[in-house]
Amino acid sequence: MPQSPIPVVFIHGLWLHASSWGPWLDLFRDAGYAPVAPGWPGDAATVELSRANPDAIANRGINEVTDHYAGIIGELAQPPILIGHSFGGMIAEKLLGQNHGAAAIAIDAAQIKGVLPLPLSSLRATLPVFKNPANIHHAVSLTADQFRYSFGNAVSAEESDELYQRWTIPAPGRPLFEAAVANFSPHSPAKVDTDNAERGPLLLAMGGRDHTVPEAITKATLGQYRNSDAVTDLIEFPDRGHSLTIDSGWRDIAESCLDWLEKQGL
Repeated sequence: MPQSPIPVVFIHGLWLHASSWGPWLDLFRDAGYAPVAPGWPGDAATVELSRANPDAIANRGINEVTDHYAGIIGELAQPPILIGHSFGGMIAEKLLGQNHGAAAIAIDAAQIKGVLPLPLSSLRATLPVFKNPANIHHAVSLTADQFRYSFGNAVSAEESDELYQRWTIPAPGRPLFEAAVANFSPHSPAKVDTDNAERGPLLLAMGGRDHTVPEAITKATLGQYRNSDAVTDLIEFPDRGHSLTIDSGWRDIAESCLDWLEKQGL
């Protein structure tokens, strides 16, 4: 009997709609996978509808989002490959550590518990949320200029503005507040089982010009996996920023992910 296609679950991060994975879905489907890109709980079906109802998105925390995707995974015929960007990368790491995936690729993943570096650019990128403590309960939108700094700094201003108009939605502030205090909380939702030696392989990917998740964070994340014998690889794209999954160079990132999966026998 022919083998069923391996499912792939794409997980978006803050401020991007799930539909931003569209080109990746097409590429992975053409490569023989069965990809899906579900939204976070509260996300509407389109960018426009999500922008129109930010209250539905607000106040969603890391554990709620992780449980949401675990439920989706539980309906699949076999453990999927997990591919996440930014906070979606953190969610992918959590799910892999819980043995919910066959493998995971975390692209410019948000910092997990135990990661100590906090570069100034990362603080500036998240200031729109942290400037008001009440934002822990609210959904926050970026301006085009804020998106340019946080996501689009490695592309032209024109492309950054186009990406902003096409893909951005309000994002819950809660995950950022949870991550910010993770190292002071014994039961932080940002904790990942990095010691799990039975998990599938993990690829950490980072953009060398990323302001939101600078390479210091990703390299420190790699160090958190030092006690696991499971495959944990790192790949760097030196000239790429946080928009690397959605901008005009997305295909280079996606094809590198496909190459890595092939090397893992997936």
